[in-house]
Amino acid sequence: MTERKLIAVVGATGTQGGGLVRAILDDASGAFAVRALTRNAQSQSSQKLAAAGAEVVEADLDDEASLRAAFDGVYGAFVVTNYWVERTPAEEAARTRAEMELDQATNAARAAKAAGVQHVVWSTLEDTRPFFGDRTDVPSLDDGRYKVPHFDAKGEADDIFRRTGVPTTYLRTTFYFDAFLQDLKPQRNAEGTLTLTFPMSDKPLSGVASADIGRTALEILKRPDLINQTISIAGDHLTGHQYADHLTAVLGEPVTYQPATWDEFRTYPFPMAIEMSNMFQFYAENHEEFTGNRDLAAVRELNPHLLSFDAWLALHKDELKATVR
Repeated sequence: MTERKLIAVVGATGTQGGGLVRAILDDASGAFAVRALTRNAQSQSSQKLAAAGAEVVEADLDDEASLRAAFDGVYGAFVVTNYWVERTPAEEAARTRAEMELDQATNAARAAKAAGVQHVVWSTLEDTRPFFGDRTDVPSLDDGRYKVPHFDAKGEADDIFRRTGVPTTYLRTTFYFDAFLQDLKPQRNAEGTLTLTFPMSDKPLSGVASADIGRTALEILKRPDLINQTISIAGDHLTGHQYADHLTAVLGEPVTYQPATWDEFRTYPFPMAIEMSNMFQFYAENHEEFTGNRDLAAVRELNPHLLSFDAWLALHKDELKATVR
């Protein structure tokens, strides 16, 4: 019997990493075994992974030595950083979230190189700065360094993996369909009508089921010919009106799309409203290149289980109905 290759998964209890752990454990080919990296091996989530058949190892993206040990003996690794992680005021004061991601990407790349990892999949996004340039209508953030920090820092970190020389495939993700169960769920307006308000005007927004990131990463790890390539993924390209139509069909009552403007969205009273509005402006204004880079047929050829928005809704309709009041 051929010994299975071992894959180390950073963020194994999170959305993307957890999706890959499950994909490996469920993979009928049995090509890989999985080492789940987590900051707390005793957590309930970690124990569930161990019970399912994963090897659970403690490691921290801010501790290069722990990553080096966790990568020892593995064939491949999946690396993702969490811009949205909960942080203390002291951590916020010490470095920005973008700086955190750059530091963590550096630690992961160096550790993977030192451990001789043969294939890294780095979960990344486009750097928006070449597109926006010096435009003043799109506010700069982080003392002028970035336009959309959670995009730009990941795009900047691509060069860290290149310079380090670790064999890497760059997996560019996009908006999660899962957001419709959370921050972007339909809200009732003053008339009681369910509405979506994200600021995309009439332009398409590429979306993907979060679970498909892990499933696609698994297929990439089976393909050493994809090393040094960039794979950009999505499960659908839909306008706000089209998302609303699909939601209407599932919820059984009208959902309308009433987009805010980018300037309006920047004034909304929640943290990072400016950053999120800049992100939607990038999605909208750069939609031809962004969607063009995410060829649905090509992604589905790589990941035959890729979910369209309709297919994702069919799996989550009960959760969706429970979120709408």
